[in-house]
Amino acid sequence: MKVSLFVSCLVDQMWPSVGSATVDVLRRAGCEVSFDERQTCCSQPAFNSGYREDARRVAKSFLRTYGEDSAEAIVLPSGSCCSMIRHLPELFAGDEEWSARAEAVSSRAHELSSFLVDVLGRDDLGARLEGSLAWHDACHGLRELGIRDAPRRLLANVEGAELVEVEGADTCCGFGGTFSVKYPEVSVAMLDWKLKRIEAAGVDTVVSGDVSCLMQIGGRLERRGSRVRTLHLAEVLAAR
Repeated sequence: MKVSLFVSCLVDQMWPSVGSATVDVLRRAGCEVSFDERQTCCSQPAFNSGYREDARRVAKSFLRTYGEDSAEAIVLPSGSCCSMIRHLPELFAGDEEWSARAEAVSSRAHELSSFLVDVLGRDDLGARLEGSLAWHDACHGLRELGIRDAPRRLLANVEGAELVEVEGADTCCGFGGTFSVKYPEVSVAMLDWKLKRIEAAGVDTVVSGDVSCLMQIGGRLERRGSRVRTLHLAEVLAAR
């Protein structure tokens, strides 16, 4: 299958190894991967902050790029960006031309774990990683896209790894985009509740499908002097 990779702004700017790992995993799954260098933000920051006109302007650039894409699927190592793309028809409600464009693009968008398991039918990519892993359910992936089992199936098949189900795995890490900036005390309190349970479980690594959550979790773990590290799902699946 020919797929187009949308890396997301945070992967591009903060965690590029996730983009490289995603390409490796998709190729291992038998996909032909293309990457359009014109890609920009999906418009989520403006949309979530209530700036709908700004969001539409950014989204139009995104839709122009992917409207010209011949790939059968657009794959994202980010549940939050994938969720936003699914909302694009709503963003252009009442605009027949752009709503149709948004519908055509959003119907091809898939979060990485869901694409591998639900579309390709693959839950074993031949990955190997020693240690115990805890999965963190990012809010958009779980609550907006309904993704729960796919990443767990993938991790359960990583040779040498033990998947540990930690209490509160589906609890928000407190990031929430601008929420963590506007309400830092609440954000940190939510995160610390979660980190206590992760550390008590004695796992080696926290894995998730969104870099935003991993940056939030990893930054706080480092400040606490914790030995627990963070990895994106794509990095785990690409490991040998």
